[in-house]
Amino acid sequence: MKTTLALIAALAVAGTAAPAFAGTCPAGKEGANSLAGAATMPSKVTDDVLGTVDLGPEINVAGRSLRLRKLVLQPGGVVPMHSHGDRPALILTASGTVTEYSSKCLVPIVHRAGEVSTETNGVTHWWKNTGKTAAVLYSSDVHNDAMAMRNAMQ
Repeated sequence: MKTTLALIAALAVAGTAAPAFAGTCPAGKEGANSLAGAATMPSKVTDDVLGTVDLGPEINVAGRSLRLRKLVLQPGGVVPMHSHGDRPALILTASGTVTEYSSKCLVPIVHRAGEVSTETNGVTHWWKNTGKTAAVLYSSDVHNDAMAMRNAMQ
């Protein structure tokens, strides 16, 4: 209940003004980034699934679910490099700041509280909390249940 109220409060605050969409590369800084030295292991991060909807019976997309997650990155915390091929997501930065390192941008992208970033096909990236306080993110994504099952069996 407390988590739900926090999410509602964060969305209400974000909705009091025009939405702030983050996750875009600054003009003139777009370009291929090899992400040399990218983090490949999670660190100082919790990732809790708050809810899921099986998309098979809902919209006839078998093996997929829509899920809502809460991620908390402590200072120095990392969400390791990953891609969004066939797995779109929206990320709300509810509190704190977090820095994204994207394969499509030559400079780091800073996400601040109240901003929403869009993660789409073709994006490979990783995130790090470079601030002094915990960063709280809410992620809504389409999850490939079949791929997760295969990875768990390896």
